Amino acid sequence: MGAFPDGLNEQVGYEFAASQQYVAIAVHYDAQTLPRLAAHFYRQAVEERNHAMMIVQYLLDAGEEVAIPGVEAPRTAFADVVEPVRLALEQEKRVTEQISELAQLARTEGDLVGEQFLHWFLQEQREEVSSMGALLTVVERSRDNVMLIEDYLARETVGDEGAGAGAPPAAGGAL
Repeated sequence: MGAFPDGLNEQVGYEFAASQQYVAIAVHYDAQTLPRLAAHFYRQAVEERNHAMMIVQYLLDAGEEVAIPGVEAPRTAFADVVEPVRLALEQEKRVTEQISELAQLARTEGDLVGEQFLHWFLQEQREEVSSMGALLTVVERSRDNVMLIEDYLARETVGDEGAGAGAPPAAGGAL
């Protein structure tokens, strides 16, 4: 395998780790009877899992080896209602950097198909960072009355609800 396919395999692990972290955050909020926050992060978990599967499908289509890595256990304890959203925003920023580095690697290696594949992910990450940043602002502002956060999530569409038009295909289809 070359550096770019190796990087994509590594990214599969990062995406699965992000999915697991979002499940842990969702469970945290679910245990506190905050169903809107929980549902938001359960959806985010599925979205991150699907991102991993999109990369898997790309690797399969490109005839590259797929190596599904293990992931570390996610963080499960949080001090307050704000901390999980702050962690999620940091995670989205980190994934944006990872995808940007992969796009640069594809460009350096002259893999224009690989670079083009990552353009959708770059746009998705811009939306994810923006959406999570807005949610963090709301959560910080409403930390003393968490029901205001729940009301906000009931009224507003936060995030893009998963893969939209132009999304790469995911291995296993849209499960």
